[in-house]
Amino acid sequence: MRVVIVRRVPGSTHSLEVYADNLVAGLKAVRPDWNIIEVAPQPWNSKDKLWMSGIGLRKYYECFWRHPHAVSQQNADIFHVIDQSDAHIAYWLHRVGKPVVVTCHDLVHFVYPDTLRGQSRFPALSMATWRYSVQGMTKANHVIAVSSHTAHDVAQMLNISPKKITVAPNGVEPIYRVLPQEKVKLLRQQYQASAATICLLNVGGTIPRKNILTVLKVLERLRTEGLSVCLWKTGGQFTSEHKAFIHQHQLEPHIIHFGNPDKETLVGLYNAADILLAPSLYEGFGLTIVEAMACGTPVITANVSSLPEVCNGAAILVNPMDVEAMVESIHRIKQNPDYRQLLIKKGLLRAKFFNWEKTAAQIAEIYENISRKNYLHIFK
Repeated sequence: MRVVIVRRVPGSTHSLEVYADNLVAGLKAVRPDWNIIEVAPQPWNSKDKLWMSGIGLRKYYECFWRHPHAVSQQNADIFHVIDQSDAHIAYWLHRVGKPVVVTCHDLVHFVYPDTLRGQSRFPALSMATWRYSVQGMTKANHVIAVSSHTAHDVAQMLNISPKKITVAPNGVEPIYRVLPQEKVKLLRQQYQASAATICLLNVGGTIPRKNILTVLKVLERLRTEGLSVCLWKTGGQFTSEHKAFIHQHQLEPHIIHFGNPDKETLVGLYNAADILLAPSLYEGFGLTIVEAMACGTPVITANVSSLPEVCNGAAILVNPMDVEAMVESIHRIKQNPDYRQLLIKKGLLRAKFFNWEKTAAQIAEIYENISRKNYLHIFK
């Protein structure tokens, strides 16, 4: 079988590069005789790599005409668009009768439309084009959702039959693992954290739905109790609102921002931290939760969207705005070693459920079913 994997613009979204890389590797492992072709938007020339960050007609021409046209010219048994934001490509493939699958990671802009206000110069236009794109899933032969919560959103918000949607969760890469205790001790020393320090870790962006202000409020509350506490942050930079709160409460000495570390560094941070604190208001899946569990890190996260489904009893779930509940949970983890070990054990077991080869095998079966139906339709 010849499969075309339609990737996003190179360098645009780290999580989607992780998804595409691991899906391709998984497909090659479970179907080694298949021909897997990867395509992504290409610049006109080697100096023109950032057209997607531009403004005006050029960006929309590239995104909504030149790239979809180029994809539709490919020959394959199945096309797989790996993100809902590129689902407009399904319109082109549907018109020329080529089978297409789309992965939906979330429909967050329907739930939090204000997100685009901080990410786009023209949020109304961005929202309109995003709606047009995601509605392309209605033309797909099948939709893959990364969680049951996302599958429900797809069915309800886009009026797509549940029969056309399959839940195939993300996997966790083998690099996310428990490190030897001696290495963990060295890492904590390197980051100037004593054994008594409560090290909280937050991984990911700082857009409003990530609820970073609440994380900072938890840090401030623990500090005012006189505890030795620090926050390790990776991913997006703090917003002006976050910086104002940090300055007001003199939290600068208690925060280390690691930017966007490589995977080995991130694995070290997961292992060296005491707790992953991730009170996100909405997640289509929540991969950082599973990565932390695979590293033996206790998790406190929100009791909303897909997070209870992904955790499945292996993490502490709280109202994402309840600072008091988070502080109490942190105290319990630190003061009760048996409870901490129980969370670690449950997390490690839960993380094993998320396997890229298992997910790739599930998706490969979807391809085969579509290809079989398409073949029977042609020769009926």
